[in-house]
Amino acid sequence: MMENSPAYARALEKLRTAPRVWLVTGVAGFIGSNLLETLLRNDQRVVGIDSFATGRPANLDMVKSLVLPEQWQRFDFLEGDIRDLSQCRQAMHWNDDVPVEYVLHQAALGSVPRSISDPIATNDANITGFLNMLVAARDAGVLSFTYAASSSTYGDHPDLPKVEDKIGKPLSPYAVTKYVNELYADVFRRAYGFRATGLRYFNVFGPRQDPNGAYAAVIPTWVFGYLKGGDLFINGDGSTSRDFCFIDNVVQANVLAATTSNEDARGEVYNVAVGERTTLAELSTMIREELERRVSLPATDTLYREFRAGDVRHSQADISKSRRLLGYDPTHSVAAGLTQTMDWYIALSRESTAAD
Repeated sequence: MMENSPAYARALEKLRTAPRVWLVTGVAGFIGSNLLETLLRNDQRVVGIDSFATGRPANLDMVKSLVLPEQWQRFDFLEGDIRDLSQCRQAMHWNDDVPVEYVLHQAALGSVPRSISDPIATNDANITGFLNMLVAARDAGVLSFTYAASSSTYGDHPDLPKVEDKIGKPLSPYAVTKYVNELYADVFRRAYGFRATGLRYFNVFGPRQDPNGAYAAVIPTWVFGYLKGGDLFINGDGSTSRDFCFIDNVVQANVLAATTSNEDARGEVYNVAVGERTTLAELSTMIREELERRVSLPATDTLYREFRAGDVRHSQADISKSRRLLGYDPTHSVAAGLTQTMDWYIALSRESTAAD
């Protein structure tokens, strides 16, 4: 782990000196709640909206326990659905005396398998909801709009590392929705002069990422798999690789994109990652070794099965554009992120076992 990048340190200091009003959609989710925590720790005023379709009230409770009482008082929550334009407008005008200035749009239905199983629900949340937020933010005259894009947009393009202006054909309904978000953002810039900045996340992980359910991400799934014992499944032969990105890197990118004063940087699309590749076989070993430093693990069998439909085989980001225009500088490697995450998952596992 490294210190914050100079650009990020300056951005946080400026925000603490002159607090702003933020709207975070999907605020009870994994990424949204981590954004909320950082903003409140830096004395910002935050409005959050979440329908709890995938977000969890427990994430908000945890943030409340981690910030000062006076910081928590700066947070206003609206239980609402971005598929309803009127609720998007309500969030934008939660307090007309204190208008929203920066929007961090994280609300979405994630997961490639979920989108293959239910493309209509994915489309409604990720395209209709996104368009509603764009319209509400444009009409409210916010200072900036930053949204969660996705590395899935690269589709079947074979080049590594992935560069922002070279994409292929989408491989899943989820990827289609995230590409359409970028198209809408570009059209709003051309038609209305409204700039929305997209952050193409690469396999984000960290505390508060849900390990439960059919669509849980690989890292929390494997952590709990090792802690509980039994069979641990790897899709494919283990050579599939990803650019795993710790949540603190993602928070940094959002703050930098939202607050940049560089006009050339606004309204662009950026990769948010570390710029490295880790295979699934390497990842499973790293997780097991991190856990074994802390606890005794039950017996686990690693089983290989078919590649998952809609998944790309390899992914790695070129982050030179985000470094150059935003000052983005990831502070956590995969190993550092896993080290920082494990204690949280072990505590969650013990709470789950005690509840059972």
